[in-house]
Amino acid sequence: MQSPLKDVNGSNPAAPAAQEGRKAKGNGRRDRWADHREQRRRELIGAAVQALLRYGPEVDMDQVAATAGVSKPVLYRYFADKSQLWVAVSEVVAARIIDTVAPAVEQVREERGLVQATIDAYLGVIEAQPTLYRFLMHQSGHPGIHQVVAGTSQQVAAGLARVIGDRLRALGLDAGPAEPWAYGLVGFVQAVGDWWTTHGQPISRAALTDYLTALLWNGIEGVRASADLPRELTRAHERITP
Repeated sequence: MQSPLKDVNGSNPAAPAAQEGRKAKGNGRRDRWADHREQRRRELIGAAVQALLRYGPEVDMDQVAATAGVSKPVLYRYFADKSQLWVAVSEVVAARIIDTVAPAVEQVREERGLVQATIDAYLGVIEAQPTLYRFLMHQSGHPGIHQVVAGTSQQVAAGLARVIGDRLRALGLDAGPAEPWAYGLVGFVQAVGDWWTTHGQPISRAALTDYLTALLWNGIEGVRASADLPRELTRAHERITP
């Protein structure tokens, strides 16, 4: 039998190529397994959301497993414990809030409409799935979930601050208040939204949006009215004190 071809150094030139092929095949299997695992994880999170909607915030892992059609040991292959699963669920709920509120904020070009659109979009998420919102807010004492809630608030407020700052600059006003206003607005609507769901939405979404818009806008309108004053008086953080 003829021996494999070797180069001048005595090595087999086909060996590196074969090794690369085996490596590529191994990487392909790992990638497919990682994709499969991630897909399965998303399915289990979706089942947890459905179980939460069906059984309420006190849902346990047995109920989640039954909803998913798997055993509890299968759940624990993907989530170390119930706490880790609920953090994953809270991330899904938070993403829905951001995906709804952020586009609404970006599309509005009129100042009062900006406040109204933000409030209405946020209340819209709550109205659509109040159980999930209550879960997110009432579990915020959990360190992981608290971090998710805080991150969501920060992301929404940052986008809102950018838009408010643009509006103020377009009016020739100081954009300094944009960030505290944005964080204040988000925190305000969160608190009212929690009250709204806890009390069974006693006021319609449209009415509550109007009430909150009137309250918040009247404060912002006061700054807009100051545009008629000398410019230096509208730049509060740059005033020179005697």
